[in-house]
Amino acid sequence: MARWCAGNGWPVHPLAAGRKTPAGNCQACRQDPHRPADCPCLPAGKWCHGFHAATTDPELLAAWWGVNPALGVGVSCGPAGLVVLDVDAHSAEVPHRDRLLPGIPIHESVNLAGLASGFDTLALLAALRGQPSPADDESTLRVRTPSGGLHVWYRTGPDGPSYRSSVGSSPKVALAWQVDVRAGGGYIVTPATRTPAGTYTPVGAARFPAPLPDWLAAELRRTGHMPRHAPVQVPAPRPRPVRAARSVQRAQRLLEPLLAEVEACGAAAEGTAFTEKLNRAAYTAGGLIAGGHLTEAQAQALLTAAADSARPHRSRHSLTVIASALSAGAARPFHPEGRP
Repeated sequence: MARWCAGNGWPVHPLAAGRKTPAGNCQACRQDPHRPADCPCLPAGKWCHGFHAATTDPELLAAWWGVNPALGVGVSCGPAGLVVLDVDAHSAEVPHRDRLLPGIPIHESVNLAGLASGFDTLALLAALRGQPSPADDESTLRVRTPSGGLHVWYRTGPDGPSYRSSVGSSPKVALAWQVDVRAGGGYIVTPATRTPAGTYTPVGAARFPAPLPDWLAAELRRTGHMPRHAPVQVPAPRPRPVRAARSVQRAQRLLEPLLAEVEACGAAAEGTAFTEKLNRAAYTAGGLIAGGHLTEAQAQALLTAAADSARPHRSRHSLTVIASALSAGAARPFHPEGRP
């Protein structure tokens, strides 16, 4: 599979054997966090830093998978010119209708009874645009995941526009609830990858990504998935001075059930909505920091401890989710005692 992907011009990187997460960094990289761009391992042909190590070099492919054939295969979506819709079917509380399709108000007259997953929100978005759901698109590669979700692969081409990844639960950039976007800054698990929960299995006859439909490209632009060439730096709201210890205790009690949900994900390797639960906890913590009820250090310690307990091999992913959600939550100061 690694050679087939590389033959299509898609840079690949190893996944840990039997898992959907990148193979672990070398000992030096684990002990000394640093930017992938500054890492000496990548020029040396090592696979540290996940998708940052992705390549089409046949010699590296032979060195990696020839010695370790049990390794899974991930594709770095951005350099491959791919946009993959990761449709989740996790059991999770359905948010308010205003958060189902970011930027699109859903009138109270629309009956949402039975809506329970990303399949439903993606179908709703497509229906509002007069289009069939991408989950039913037989012209493109679709892959059923072990947790019952679906990966819908599309290509933008080497000269096509760049898109960025997002999480369906994000309050800032998202396409639809429980629909993640895998693009620049992200990777996708290839078909035939096996985990203890099952195998990533192609659906239908298509084995190659079709061009990204125009209407979906328009939705990705609308929802902020196209990086700006010159990003506007918006300073985060300055946190208020931390209040009395009693206030801190209230804030920690508020976070406890959210952190418990994150930690509970450790009972299963996948299919637990880990990223969504961690995002929710960190977003709440960001609001508590901005409200002066926690310090950033206190919040970081609580969040990373919960995340590492559940997903010890995904610390870099967890830190990225935490940083993004804390920043988003800081824009909305939160007060557990209910005062403004």
